Amino acid sequence: MKTFVFPGQGSQAKGMGGELFERYPERVRQADAVLGYSIRQLCLDDPDDQLGRTQFTQPALYVVNALSYFARIDDGAAPPDFLAGHSLGEFDALMAAGCYDFETGLKLVKKRGALMGQVSGGAMAAVLNASKEQIEALLAEHGLDDVGLANYNTPSQIVISGPAEQLAKAEPLFRQGKMRFYPLNTSGAFHSKFMLPAREKFAKYLKTFKLAAPKIPVISNVTAREYEAGELAQTLSAQIASTVRWSESVQYLIELAAERGEEMTFEEIGHGDVLTRLVQTIKLQTRKPEPEAAQASAAPAAVAAAEAVRGDAAGKVAAWNRAHPVGTRVRSLLIDRTDLETRSEALVLFGHRAAVYMKGYNGYFDLDEVVPA
Repeated sequence: MKTFVFPGQGSQAKGMGGELFERYPERVRQADAVLGYSIRQLCLDDPDDQLGRTQFTQPALYVVNALSYFARIDDGAAPPDFLAGHSLGEFDALMAAGCYDFETGLKLVKKRGALMGQVSGGAMAAVLNASKEQIEALLAEHGLDDVGLANYNTPSQIVISGPAEQLAKAEPLFRQGKMRFYPLNTSGAFHSKFMLPAREKFAKYLKTFKLAAPKIPVISNVTAREYEAGELAQTLSAQIASTVRWSESVQYLIELAAERGEEMTFEEIGHGDVLTRLVQTIKLQTRKPEPEAAQASAAPAAVAAAEAVRGDAAGKVAAWNRAHPVGTRVRSLLIDRTDLETRSEALVLFGHRAAVYMKGYNGYFDLDEVVPA
């Protein structure tokens, strides 16, 4: 089985695209007409030093990814079994799945890049060699409540996002022991709650387009599962302000293939090899089933870890129930719903998930995914 993966922001580089612009002149003319400038000149020469600015980076990557996909198919590649993209790259995945055409996708990306480029005062940083639980505990312990987890890139590489002043305070916390902290060159706190205004504007813009159901399954950054046809616009708009669950997406695809007795291969479509390297790391760091003897010897540690996770969830549930009675109206950070109201007290599901049941949705939401309206 095969998955085509499309890279996102951070993989851009002057000179990308090369012969693709010569090979697809009509697509290039379409892009220039939508953007109002020469995409070829931006990517190959970048005369005004704009390629690193979000509102220019995103259209440039979308076009290069898309042309790379057309070239791959025109050169005889069979359609993949699945598609996925990292953040911006998801727009190319949806285009390849037939949800919209090349020109429509570029219009969406142009709007998205413009909205995200308007957000300032934020910062992002990659934290290495720390788990999600370790990062969240350190942030909470030091009162850095506005810093959130933006990207789960691999089990050992997580990107955090928030106000620049809080990221500066977080830096020394993640330079202890084996942990490492690497500031990223971004102007905004992308994939965080600070992107909610941009998400709402983008959701309105999306309503002016008709999106088709994917012809090839596309894995969503928001859910780490296949896009649902009826939730396409909501999920795509939610992506701006939600965590990019890349590591979980890759792990899901690997497990899916294994259940069918096959191996999942990943092919990066676009400039560079950022995702290829991330996939390799995810494979190396994802735990495989151990022999029974090894499982037995590891049992005490596993039980302790499970108890710690259960205790963390129980603490979240207790705090929620103290502050928010049944009937509290809430707003989702992941989907565009305005009719959500709690129908139960919060509880711990499956031994680890702090969740509350929603009237108006008839399902459970993680407490981390909602805020009081």
